[in-house]
Amino acid sequence: MITPTIRGGHEVNYLVAVEGAKVGDAIAIRVERIRVLSKAASSGVDSPREGSFVGDPYVAKKCPVCNEPWPEFEVVGIGEDAIRCKKCGAPVSPFRMINGYTMVFDHEGGVGVTVDKKTAEMIAKNAWEWHALPKNSKQVPILIFAKADIVGVPSRIRPFLGQLGTIPAVDIPDSHNAGDFGYFLINAPHPYAISKEDYETKLTDGHLDVDSVREGAIVIAPVKVEGGGVYAGDAHAMEGDGEVAGHTTDVTAETTVTVEVIKGLNLEGPILLPPEEDLPPLAKPWRKDEWEKVERLAKKFGIEVEPVAPLQIIGSGPTINDAALNGFKRAAKLFGMSVEEVKNRVTITGAVEIGRLPGIVQVSMQVPLRILEKLGIYELVVKHYNLPF
Repeated sequence: MITPTIRGGHEVNYLVAVEGAKVGDAIAIRVERIRVLSKAASSGVDSPREGSFVGDPYVAKKCPVCNEPWPEFEVVGIGEDAIRCKKCGAPVSPFRMINGYTMVFDHEGGVGVTVDKKTAEMIAKNAWEWHALPKNSKQVPILIFAKADIVGVPSRIRPFLGQLGTIPAVDIPDSHNAGDFGYFLINAPHPYAISKEDYETKLTDGHLDVDSVREGAIVIAPVKVEGGGVYAGDAHAMEGDGEVAGHTTDVTAETTVTVEVIKGLNLEGPILLPPEEDLPPLAKPWRKDEWEKVERLAKKFGIEVEPVAPLQIIGSGPTINDAALNGFKRAAKLFGMSVEEVKNRVTITGAVEIGRLPGIVQVSMQVPLRILEKLGIYELVVKHYNLPF
């Protein structure tokens, strides 16, 4: 985000076409492994630098002095003014960090801790080494800011991918392939502007920042271009239930995924099958002993209970309320229910969780297996959660 020549918020891998994936299909992407390579990370709450962008500081960056768009730069020293315009020498990072931190990792121990200013400055002077950026990376590591506003805060390493999915059917910056950031592209004053119709129909919500997109998760992503174009990026060392600060601990990571085409599963946005332990309490899969109790109770009142399985629908929009409603509508359309029925099922068998502010949510609910069978994902879900049915 601080690199003036990058026309988006992140770097992602080269797109991968999946054989047999046609528009209107879906691709199940299973996260097999994530290995963090960075020895440290830095993050915090940002503030756009006035005059350093046109409309959107993540996309249309410019020099605030000579007005050069996406200016070539050099790094001079450390700190928030270290990134300098090659043409005029002015600071050209489009962001400042209002409150930030630098965190070091013990990968073997699975923990991290935020450091003091002296240590943050030492790391900043060797930022590329500490971040372990790939050789083809073009970004400036945020570690050069040397932020240390909160010191001695411990956390657990629990890596996940902020971006994992398929490419949209319109050319946009990777970071804006989501219903919240993508909203800022509608009629924007820069070359990456899109129409409201493109926003509503062509994005794939690949930029989720959902902490459950980690080892053991499956993302079922819509195919909106031939081959799907699977990509990953924006890896993080950890995050709670929601990226509420705007950013978290961005790291370099090696990731292994496997893919499977699901024919005819026409999705508006992703389905997420998180690891079982990440599911909210009411959405946990039923186990044999529990299900026997359910059947006994139902039989007592002459009711035939319907086997169900947990599923998460990703909802997105310009605000968190918009995202929740979008998730309900997507679920209703996919499952052949009314929005009101979806809301009831979510309330008593699931949850709505924050993926990211301002507008990504996970809508969890227990879905009848007959519906999953009709969608062609019955076996995938039953196997993933080892269901007793």
